[in-house]
Amino acid sequence: MKNITVMKENQIGIVAINRPPANALSQELIRELSQIFDQLAEDQDIRVILLQGEGKFFSAGADIKEFSALQSAEDFSNSSQLGQQTFAKIESSTKPVIAVIHGAALGGGLELAMACHIRLVSNEAKLGLPELQLGLIPGFGGTIRLPHLLGPGKAAEMLFTSEPLSGIEAVQWGLANHAYPEEELFNRAKELAHKIAKKSPIALKAAIKQLQFSHSGQYYLGLEEEMKQFGVLFNTQDAQEGIQAFIEKREPKFRGK
Repeated sequence: MKNITVMKENQIGIVAINRPPANALSQELIRELSQIFDQLAEDQDIRVILLQGEGKFFSAGADIKEFSALQSAEDFSNSSQLGQQTFAKIESSTKPVIAVIHGAALGGGLELAMACHIRLVSNEAKLGLPELQLGLIPGFGGTIRLPHLLGPGKAAEMLFTSEPLSGIEAVQWGLANHAYPEEELFNRAKELAHKIAKKSPIALKAAIKQLQFSHSGQYYLGLEEEMKQFGVLFNTQDAQEGIQAFIEKREPKFRGK
């Protein structure tokens, strides 16, 4: 794999995103994630999966420069579909997946973390969905998973303001399970993973399957609608302005068109 490394340690699979400098989620990287989770699903030696980012970030989000190269709303929707399908695979993994978040999990990076069963964060990590700052909405399941985790009011505040939460705030809001000093984070994650790995793999698989019943039919309809709206927004002047402003590192000037 070009953008991801995998290690095995005492029944724990450690999946690390390694695409410097910010671990941006290119379509190539998302395809690699999909392949890796297919492989881990078949690996009988692995009982729990840790997902982390190398370097300074978990993931700072989707590759916005790649967005600017897409040619049509259909291309945009297809990129959303790829992310949604891969993250749904992670969410429905029969092996528990723990996101280990340091630095930042923003945009698609947070959407990836929300697809995991458990999220552990460093105290100073930043977690947010800044897509509205680009004239877009999250396209990898964020508009559906965020209110499922936080409730509609807090989800609306995060989406509408684009302001990130610290790791400590993420725990307080219910977005993460535990926050630790960054130097302790990975060891704490391994401790939790080893505790889970002692359980019966058959029972863990059944427990994960039961958790999926908390998703109503509207949950899946919402994911489909998010994908459609992601493509619709691509054709707006505001989205083109937002993407260009991000690339040029300036404030966007939205006109409602």
